[in-house]
Amino acid sequence: MEKRILKIVVGTAGGTASKDSKTYKVSLPSKWVSELNLSDTQIELCFDGEKIVISPHLSFDNFIERKKQLAHKLFLLNFYDGKTLCTKICVDFTDESLSVKNMTENIVKTAFGNNEVPTWEDFQNFLEERCIPESRSGIREYLETIGVEVYDPIKIIEKTKGRMSEDEQWIEWKEIK
Repeated sequence: MEKRILKIVVGTAGGTASKDSKTYKVSLPSKWVSELNLSDTQIELCFDGEKIVISPHLSFDNFIERKKQLAHKLFLLNFYDGKTLCTKICVDFTDESLSVKNMTENIVKTAFGNNEVPTWEDFQNFLEERCIPESRSGIREYLETIGVEVYDPIKIIEKTKGRMSEDEQWIEWKEIK
């Protein structure tokens, strides 16, 4: 692993930013940018509270191909509103990552709203929203009726397709081989 110490260029934010707002920029070594194929593409920045990781942003299809090459356990979730496919979600259970592709302009109908790079936690929350609440009275009887032993959003959605009584949205779930 190669390491470098770089200077952060601090500037004053413009536009509608508040009076004391700043912008922070770092120049990346050309060799790194070239090796990651970052030129002319979008990048993803991930912050875990301790470090920032820069990686190329993969399109939905490239995400699937890359994860297949790594032999990861992948699932495709198609999120519908009635008969309309609204969002495709590729979920990698090996490294707990995902990629989404919205199929509609109506963000209210998409799985993650205007969030185009949801986290694993966002995905877990999405699944729970498509299930009966765990605290619901009679939950044990409900789980028994649908054939699920313990409260597990994934198992519940496999049985119910994530259908809820208050909307027409549902999830088609299949493994990608």
